Order: sequence, then structure tokens, then C-alpha cells
Amino acid sequence: METQDSNNKKAVLTFDGKKYIMEDLSDEIKEVIKSLQIADAQLKMHEDTLKLLSIGKSSLVDDLRKKLEDF
Repeated sequence: METQDSNNKKAVLTFDGKKYIMEDLSDEIKEVIKSLQIADAQLKMHEDTLKLLSIGKSSLVDDLRKKLEDF
């Protein structure tokens, strides 16, 4: 979402195909951007947690399958 402008090294927000210089944005807009970044980080964390749970569940299913074969 945020990039550096190589000409003047100012942080630039690219959103919906438009570019905005970060320092020119209002504090309210900057807070919304921070909230979006936090939401993205939380989503990533929970997606990773779901992947780990899925792997654990698969392992348990395999373990059950093996134990039932020997039963």
C-alpha cells in the first residue's frame, strides 16, 4: 500500500490507482491506514494459525487411521 517516491524520497500511498504523499494526508487518514495495516497483520497471523491447526488435525487423523488399522 505504501511506497517510496524515488525522486524526493517521500512516502507515497498508492490506493485505487492514485498516489498520495503520506505527509500531506490528514491525521485521521493516517490513523485509518494504521488500522488497515494492523488488520492485515492480524489476518495474516490468524491465517497462519489456521494452517497450523489444519496440519495438526491432519496429523491426528493419520494417527487415528494407523491406530484403527492395528485394532
